[in-house]
Amino acid sequence: MSGGVYLLQKLLKTVMQSTWMIWERLFSFLSRFRSVHISRFGICTVIIKKHRGESIICEDSTVIQSGDLVGELHLDNETILKLIRSEGPDRAALKIARLGRKSMQQISRAYESQSEFRKVNALVGITLLHRGLTHGLGFEHRTMKSDLFQKLTTSYLRILLSVMHPEGKSRIDRRTEQLVPMMLIHTRSSLKKRFSISDRRQLEQEEQVAIL
Repeated sequence: MSGGVYLLQKLLKTVMQSTWMIWERLFSFLSRFRSVHISRFGICTVIIKKHRGESIICEDSTVIQSGDLVGELHLDNETILKLIRSEGPDRAALKIARLGRKSMQQISRAYESQSEFRKVNALVGITLLHRGLTHGLGFEHRTMKSDLFQKLTTSYLRILLSVMHPEGKSRIDRRTEQLVPMMLIHTRSSLKKRFSISDRRQLEQEEQVAIL
């Protein structure tokens, strides 16, 4: 690949990333109008909203019904992009995982202590990166029903990954079959159990070792 072509591709990638971040900010603004409450926890944002659609029976027998309040989990993609640019994809992935665990500890404390979370039945999120990013966080993984929403979600998340990842579309092409969106669920009970005081101390010790 010639230097000129490489620079052009890099410039195009930067433009795509900047454009996507504008969309992310717009989405964040619009989310205010469809939520009951929004809280930021480190690298994560939790949007409290009413669950719509079919009831979900969780592994601990918690039932999430239409109209129940849930915390919709979102990663801060702008921060992730900055980390990838400054640290490279491998080091960024490790740092993002540690930041994600810290955020989960904060979210767990919010479920226990903040009035806004008092009636929130569960924490839910949708991601393509369920194999690596959420390892050790105790989420229940649920396959999404194959329908229009699932197809739109798959397309959206694959475009997002191609924009965010340095390898771009080639990354998607090599792992298409694996890049299937999964719903991640932590009920109020499982969140408290996973991030109890002892578990929080263990995670803090692991993070200190990882930093060393």
